[in-house]
Amino acid sequence: MIFRAALFAVLAVLASPVGAGPEIEAHGGDLFIVGSGTARSLDAARDVFAGGASLTIDGTVAEDLHVSGFDVDIDARTAGDLYAAGGSVTVRAETGGDLTAAGFSLRTTPGAETGGNARMAGGTLTIEGPVRGALMATGGEIIMDAPVAGDVRLTGHRISFGDAAKIGGRLVYSAPSEIIIPPDVIAADRVTYRPLERMKMLNEAREAWQGREYPTLPGFMSLLAGFILMLAFFIGLGAICLAFLPRQVAHLKRIADDRPGTTLLTGVVGLSILFGMVPVSALTVIGLPLVPIVILTIVAIWVLGYVFGAYAMAMRLARGFGAGDAPGRVGELGLLAVTLTVVAVLNFIPVLGWILNFGLVLFGTGAIASAVFERLIGPVGAVRDAALTPIPDEGA
Repeated sequence: MIFRAALFAVLAVLASPVGAGPEIEAHGGDLFIVGSGTARSLDAARDVFAGGASLTIDGTVAEDLHVSGFDVDIDARTAGDLYAAGGSVTVRAETGGDLTAAGFSLRTTPGAETGGNARMAGGTLTIEGPVRGALMATGGEIIMDAPVAGDVRLTGHRISFGDAAKIGGRLVYSAPSEIIIPPDVIAADRVTYRPLERMKMLNEAREAWQGREYPTLPGFMSLLAGFILMLAFFIGLGAICLAFLPRQVAHLKRIADDRPGTTLLTGVVGLSILFGMVPVSALTVIGLPLVPIVILTIVAIWVLGYVFGAYAMAMRLARGFGAGDAPGRVGELGLLAVTLTVVAVLNFIPVLGWILNFGLVLFGTGAIASAVFERLIGPVGAVRDAALTPIPDEGA
């Protein structure tokens, strides 16, 4: 689920021009929302998939709601399950089913009642919405200020309880040291404390594997099947992007065509930033629970960059052979499939094949990073001389 949310978040950030509101598209009864702004008065008959840099969802959802982005505010009543991930996530409305959410800052307000179970992970968790089922929360700081009908399991560096906190079932909590839990929250005989030992899981895994035989290397047919499945996944991802995000793909293509050298360099910078977030997050207690999300985001951007890098190469080759800039959706997908197959086979050539494939990743990631930077800081203005007179673009 987190991988899908990270992947969808990257797509959603690129989904609309700077300053535009979210776009809503229906497909098969589901609603797809991309872009920043507020999606008001939704009346979704089935599932909703939404994402953007800064996004507010308002209305009602008959089934499940999936939301991802940097700043997410959910004020939509969801009859089914709610899945949310982002930098800052706030849930303000009722959820009929289960709630699964992750974010650096995560909060449920008093009106955000969860009808089923709640699973939450993040840096700072503020739980003010009642939970009719069970609650599991992991974070650097956990503030529980709501009633929970079922069992509660908390893991955090700092755990505190507000006046509205009440636990109907059992409480199991892990922290660096035991804390004083008010008796009106839960009776002492229903509380279990487990010391927070970060290396315990690794030690148990090492002991479990001692003396066991490791899996054997896969055979040729297994490798071939895996290669075909991987190739089909890349082609399918490219087809989804071309079908549902044609304008965004065209925008990335213009970035890559206009500034190929800068795009490649931006890919190096973008990947460096993402990889650098892993040790930085791991060094802080607040960011430690989000290390898996950062890693999965790197994987999602790597995959998207590889597919778009192959697409950009396919379009350049098509122009070189006289196919023009608009071969049509079917033609684009066919060229992408051929290019992905060729570069994937070349990946079996040591050094040179690896360099080519990694270059595609850098090129595609650079285009994505450039679009993200435009979303965050705006497009680059015109180049001016000493007199502040715009210098015309020689390539225009």
